[in-house]
Amino acid sequence: MAISDGHIPMDIEALIPHRDRMKLIDGVLYVGDEGAATTARVSDRWPLYEDGSVDPIVLIELVAQTAAVHISAKRQDGGHAADKRGWMVGIKKADFFRDRIPVDSGLKTSVKRLYEIDHYCVLEGEVFSGADLLCRVQIQVLRESDEESI
Repeated sequence: MAISDGHIPMDIEALIPHRDRMKLIDGVLYVGDEGAATTARVSDRWPLYEDGSVDPIVLIELVAQTAAVHISAKRQDGGHAADKRGWMVGIKKADFFRDRIPVDSGLKTSVKRLYEIDHYCVLEGEVFSGADLLCRVQIQVLRESDEESI
């Protein structure tokens, strides 16, 4: 799918397991073979909210959810059913450039896949508010193979 000024009509809840106040993504801007981009608006319902803003550590979750959109959409394009199993996510590196993120800030998160080996991949994500880079995060994702079961 191509980058668009608007949101791609996608059922986000079909791509990620998060619901209620843990679902941070509002819309999908782009999904491709190498990455994805999403939008979100900071809310007082978000985790780590306090006194009109959120702690930037919650942006790691935003990157992880955007990575889940990318991985799930890629799996669906490959003919696999939506993966409802959990994934192990580790943080390889995280750099934050703001101490707090105000409520109502519009955010754009992009992730790109750096490399993938079997059921393990490393992705780099960036979160912007307008032209301001808020964080850059590298995460590693490990999921069960299709043949394994819980």
